[in-house]
Amino acid sequence: MQNGSNGEREKATGAVTLSLDPGRVIEDYAAARAQGPVVAVSFADTDAGGDESAANLEDFLTREHLFVSHYDEVLSALVDGRFSSDRRSALTPEQRDKLPPVIEELRLLSESLLSKDPPDHTRLRKLIQPSFSLRAMEVMRPRIQKLTDELLDAAERAAEARGERAPDRRMDLIEAFAYPMPVTVISDMLGIPLADRAQVKQWTENLLRADRRRTGGMDAETLAKLRQFTSYLRDLFVLKRQTPTEDMITDLLRADEAGDKLCEDEVLSTVFLLYLAGHVTTVNLIGNGAFALFQHPTELGKLKADPTLAKGVVEETLRYWGPVDFVTARIAKENVHLGGACIPKGEPVMVGLAAANRDPARFSNPDAFDITRQGAERHVAFGKGIHLCVGAPLARVEGQIAFDTLFRRFPAMRLAVPPEEVRWAKSFLRGLRALPVLF
Repeated sequence: MQNGSNGEREKATGAVTLSLDPGRVIEDYAAARAQGPVVAVSFADTDAGGDESAANLEDFLTREHLFVSHYDEVLSALVDGRFSSDRRSALTPEQRDKLPPVIEELRLLSESLLSKDPPDHTRLRKLIQPSFSLRAMEVMRPRIQKLTDELLDAAERAAEARGERAPDRRMDLIEAFAYPMPVTVISDMLGIPLADRAQVKQWTENLLRADRRRTGGMDAETLAKLRQFTSYLRDLFVLKRQTPTEDMITDLLRADEAGDKLCEDEVLSTVFLLYLAGHVTTVNLIGNGAFALFQHPTELGKLKADPTLAKGVVEETLRYWGPVDFVTARIAKENVHLGGACIPKGEPVMVGLAAANRDPARFSNPDAFDITRQGAERHVAFGKGIHLCVGAPLARVEGQIAFDTLFRRFPAMRLAVPPEEVRWAKSFLRGLRALPVLF
């Protein structure tokens, strides 16, 4: 049935329908919260196409799922050791043997740190964590600032070459800045050679921007690029072993935790995660935050008057339009009581990060964008518990430098099109297709 607004849509079964349109789904999260802390949801707009993988995805989306919608229960689900990140955790050995094989191109992605439980998760994270410590990030600040200025210098030169003058020069903020800055930083950290980076970009730039309707099955071209990237990394590992350098790939290849070395597939899946997730969070953080500021001129004025509020812009953007809307599945390893619901052993739950970040029980006036909000940093955009995003300190530093520098250098920067013409990417990650600006 329907009761008048997109944000209040419900199916006759009582399940809340979540839109696949990022521009509409915030209202749907409000409808889910109104139903309770743990609610049944399904997804709308599921025309995925005609192939088998698309049909499987449509079947998944139209089924009902348990969805955690309130802040307190989301926090509990993220830190509760009774929930597993491994989809196979509640299966018997016989059931695991009957699982269909994962195609090779996706196997390494499916076996990353994100889907591991202790002790494997503990071992892998312990090897990665030092590279993203607060101290390590502060050391990197000058390099990130230099890169930021170089990219903005290049945008000025490109505009000048087109005969454009301030304050009416044009730039796609995503393409010219929000994408290349974090990609370059994570490539430096991993040790991907400069000469290879243009090719790596071609292989990887669309992997995390798949259409929401096609997440269940990558197209042949994307899979081919993934195979090429995998082959490239294996060859790069050979070179790093022969000629070690000061970078994270070299460190992972020679890592020895209590006598237990990482196998090559573990290194490969970790590099995949660090490279792909290590930049897309910041791309979306910068793009989403700039878009929010353009639509809230009072908040933009506060930032221009006090550049130290760049930290507040980062935290409020993560709360208001975080890069990840929800965690797709945490599996109950035993019967779990959460928010008045009993979640049976083996049942997957979706954990609503964006829904929690707009919960009025935790954040007053949650639909307002307020860069001076007290407690904004208590958002759950990066998750919590053992799966707290390992790259969160890096994303925060990159975001702070980006917002400070953009509006200090270009205080007249503004949208080049009406806000309603800016489009969200059709992805399970919240980011913009493009952000055309005048500066």
